[in-house]
Amino acid sequence: MGRRNGTSAGSTAAARAASAEGGRPVVPGPGGTHPAGPADPVDAARLREAEAAENFPVALRVLPARHRRRLRAVYDVVRTIDDLGDEGGGTPAERTAALEAFRADLHAAAPAIPAVRRLAAVAPDLPVAPFDRLLDANVHDQHTVTYDTWDQLLGYCALSADPIGRLVLAVFEVPADGEIEHASDAVCTALQILEHLQDVREDRGRGRIYLPAEDRAAFGVVEADLDRPTATPTLRALVRHETERAEQLLDAGAPVVGALRGWARIAVAGYVAGGRAAADALHRVDGEVLGRAAEAALSRRRDVLRHLSTLLLRARPAPTVSGRPRRTIAASGRPVLAARRARSRPDLPRPTPRSCR
Repeated sequence: MGRRNGTSAGSTAAARAASAEGGRPVVPGPGGTHPAGPADPVDAARLREAEAAENFPVALRVLPARHRRRLRAVYDVVRTIDDLGDEGGGTPAERTAALEAFRADLHAAAPAIPAVRRLAAVAPDLPVAPFDRLLDANVHDQHTVTYDTWDQLLGYCALSADPIGRLVLAVFEVPADGEIEHASDAVCTALQILEHLQDVREDRGRGRIYLPAEDRAAFGVVEADLDRPTATPTLRALVRHETERAEQLLDAGAPVVGALRGWARIAVAGYVAGGRAAADALHRVDGEVLGRAAEAALSRRRDVLRHLSTLLLRARPAPTVSGRPRRTIAASGRPVLAARRARSRPDLPRPTPRSCR
């Protein structure tokens, strides 16, 4: 479930949740200022269109309707936050004000924004803290447009991507577990980085660069190279390098699939498979993310299914290892026994979360 994708309609960031029109609340949202009616079918239809255009699957069709509704409710809030931070006109200060207005509505006892109301209706048990971190990431985007180092980028992903994995685990009522959360963070960071690589041209159009400056310098890539119609050999080499880094993160986080059971395992395996298919797409274009941007962003369905089946087959736990059982987590949140893996934790350096403000 990628955090960003710029294919939906733009938003008017200057709208305010506290304003009113015709006696009904007016909310900031993609498509401009609009009354927040009880159903708001236009808003819902826009979000379903945006979901269909995402780089990664939001909710696999095989999942039960209850889980799909909850995942889509999370997606609608996340997507609305991103649209407020990314799309449309307005100054950074105006977009920041719109994001903070959304935050206030998210914490309100009676929210006015349609996406927040839907979330409260179908998933009232979800924590609000991950949404706050996503809002912090979008506020951060208003004044930070590039990153000097890989570690700084990972710190940003701790705000912009990792909270989504925590929300997915909460959707399936998986209890807090340090190892599972750490693996989930690795997967989400990888998905975010792969999406940045697919969207190099789009991000550059917004004035943002998610290729760390130290890596650009090491590969001989200058900012002007990002404005060319086609990628230079050095830029393609850099994209290949960053793709391999993202794949290493996916490898580090993939054990989370084996630590889950039931629908949680299938859903999370779908996200990991989507990341591997995105990496496949980047490899197919050999790092040409400018002249072949559309192809770079196109994950083939058969690749997703191939990786999904492999992940699920490999995730089957062995009965025991040296007679010492390992705990896995079912979708119900109840612990079950399985074999202890030789490596209980993905080999991933933990980025220190930053406020990024």
